[in-house]
Amino acid sequence: MNYTLIIARYGEIGLKSHRVRRQFERKLSSNIKAAFDCEIKINQARVFIFPKDFDEAYDKLKRIFGIVSFSPTIAITSNFEDIKKALSKYVDKLVDEGLIDSNTPFAIRCRRVGTHDFSSQEAAAFAGGVVHEKLGCPVDLSNSQCEIFLEIRDNKTYIFHEKIKGPGGLPLGTQGRLVCLISSGIDSPVAAYLMMKRGCSITAIHFDNDPFTSFKVTENFKKLVDKLNEFSYGSPIKTKIIKYGSYLKKSKENAPEKLTCVLCKSGMYQVASKIAKNENALGIVDGSSVGQVASQTLHNILATRDGAELPILSPLIGLDKVEIEKISKKIGTFPISEINDGGCSAVPRYPETKTDLRKVHEAIKSIEQEKIIEEIINETY
Repeated sequence: MNYTLIIARYGEIGLKSHRVRRQFERKLSSNIKAAFDCEIKINQARVFIFPKDFDEAYDKLKRIFGIVSFSPTIAITSNFEDIKKALSKYVDKLVDEGLIDSNTPFAIRCRRVGTHDFSSQEAAAFAGGVVHEKLGCPVDLSNSQCEIFLEIRDNKTYIFHEKIKGPGGLPLGTQGRLVCLISSGIDSPVAAYLMMKRGCSITAIHFDNDPFTSFKVTENFKKLVDKLNEFSYGSPIKTKIIKYGSYLKKSKENAPEKLTCVLCKSGMYQVASKIAKNENALGIVDGSSVGQVASQTLHNILATRDGAELPILSPLIGLDKVEIEKISKKIGTFPISEINDGGCSAVPRYPETKTDLRKVHEAIKSIEQEKIIEEIINETY
């Protein structure tokens, strides 16, 4: 099919006030242009995209947040004679592609904006007559196997037959920046993705726990960020790798072993808070899901977040592993997270699952948490 443009649609952007909607539309347009070479016009909740390479555009529009769906389209003038000629050629292409024949129930879906000397129903009936006359196929508005869309806007009419799903959400970069704790596992990359979908730019921080973890953990983190960057057009992910082994070593040596995971996560939040301030970020994101591991029981979530200076957002908090894995597979991070990297040898055999906050405070003092975190930040910057 020789398409002339792509029409993209957004969703909740249209619910914003006029001023905010314009800001979001500008950012969405900027993100699309960052993804591929094109010209863009936005009018009445439609994004009209004129790409240099249509195949590249199809691939990348599926990964640009803010886009609900898009359609490869042909454009003609809004009179019945031109509509008939163009629709007749369009149907020939659909026949060649095996999408419609004389036995295929079809429907015309028509939407009209502007002033015309015909109604939407009249335009739909006319277009349906063109298709039926050409192929003899039956009209079935309830159980059609092929839908052809006419979008008539003033003196332009757009014809298309498919609506390709986009990721939805809000344009990346419209909601400020967050610091996201990303390991090499399944959960945290999904958490980062979900916050990106809500329009948040991401600074990904990774804690290198050498000698308790192997270099493969950090390698996998980098691969995960590369995969997430396939969704970050307009606001690429920043990364920080934190040398965290010294903190973990001191925790194991100077505090009860069963508190190792709690102290580890507590220190991560404190480090993340300081990095967030340096990055002008407004919060912290992690992949916590209630009860999934020892550090994510409700008691331990309370203990590890005690004293946090910024909001800690956990978009997976109510999801189970199956639901998280489903998203991971959809966005392409699952195969990377499944790579065996050896895990963490610092995890105690019997970790605490119902931490007493008073004991955590005592352990934090015993390892001189504030001092060692300051050293980590100085090393990072």
